[in-house]
Amino acid sequence: MSDVAVRVCHLGKTYRDASGGSVVGCRDVDFEACYGTIFGVLGTNGAGKTTTLRMLATMLVPTEGTATVAGYDLQLQAQDVRRSIGFLSASTGIYGRLSAKEMLHYFAALHGFDFDAAERRISEITDLLDLHDFLNRRCEKLSTGQRQRVSIGRTILHDPPVLIFDEPTSGLDILAAAQIVQFMRDSRSRGKCVLLSTHVMREAELLCDEMILIHQGNVRDRGSVVELQQRHGSSQLEVVFLRAIGEDSSAFHD
Repeated sequence: MSDVAVRVCHLGKTYRDASGGSVVGCRDVDFEACYGTIFGVLGTNGAGKTTTLRMLATMLVPTEGTATVAGYDLQLQAQDVRRSIGFLSASTGIYGRLSAKEMLHYFAALHGFDFDAAERRISEITDLLDLHDFLNRRCEKLSTGQRQRVSIGRTILHDPPVLIFDEPTSGLDILAAAQIVQFMRDSRSRGKCVLLSTHVMREAELLCDEMILIHQGNVRDRGSVVELQQRHGSSQLEVVFLRAIGEDSSAFHD
């Protein structure tokens, strides 16, 4: 099997606005992300990060370009792509009236697990994400961080090789965010490919093996953190990003 988990070639999405005009979500996005790595899609709010990841999750249909995920063509083999990914965002929904365990059983059934197989997998996830203290508590009673851990659980039930995380720590306190960050590191060590969309520069610097810098729908630069720091002459990723998009970086000082 190829080491490349996600291959993106000139991918783009254009929307029609109410007046019939065109609005570019993103254009000409190119990158390759490998198994056993965390690949960052770094940019400001509205830059095109979510549009890019939603196309890769088959939630949006591209208007240009191609991509493969886990070896499957994004448009010709969409169902196989969906089986190969877990998609998580800060707003991934859970059902408040169900307990965490009932939630996981519900999504396990959607993935085709029988009851016994679901019980075994939920036990594994409970250990992996440390859900023990609130597994039987209704989701509406959980903290934001606990809800996010349950959301991760439903995302990884089918043990997908590619994980797509869209701003997964948004709105979390530092302890909850640290748990999510550690989970992404653990996923990388288990050979998963993690696509991470974030506008938090420190998070990207700590986690990402490689990244693209995206602004106003366009990829402005790409590479490892070290390569980008060397190219733009700064150790601070905030400065690197601002220089890559042609903005004044004087507010940040090395």
